[in-house]
Amino acid sequence: MKFFIDNWFLFLTALVSGGLLLWPKLAGGGGAMGRISPAQAVQLINREKAVLIDVCEPAEYAAGHAVGAKSVPLGSLAGSNDLPKNKAVPVVLICASGARAGRAAALLRKAGHEQAHVLAGGLAAWREANLPVEKSA
Repeated sequence: MKFFIDNWFLFLTALVSGGLLLWPKLAGGGGAMGRISPAQAVQLINREKAVLIDVCEPAEYAAGHAVGAKSVPLGSLAGSNDLPKNKAVPVVLICASGARAGRAAALLRKAGHEQAHVLAGGLAAWREANLPVEKSA
């Protein structure tokens, strides 16, 4: 017991550093529910039938979007019929950079979609990975 009392600062330092290492996972920013790479997104789409949702504005979507992505602008996400009815189905959210997709993922998680993922880097990362992009007429 004397050892613990004499070295309380070391134990406190170890606890704080461990907490800081775990913080991203506990806050929801890391792990399976956080940002995923384009390769991970393709795996989710192929293996678990994930739905790809583009939360860009209609003009941005028309200028270029990932093939197979459904257009659901961030402002109309809450009442959209394009979201999967089964809330256990994985959803991959994409936008130009990933910022709007992060907000969309938070909204979907609050609505019960446990597997709402954000494509890290957005459409730019999708293009950089040489994945197909199409334009709307």
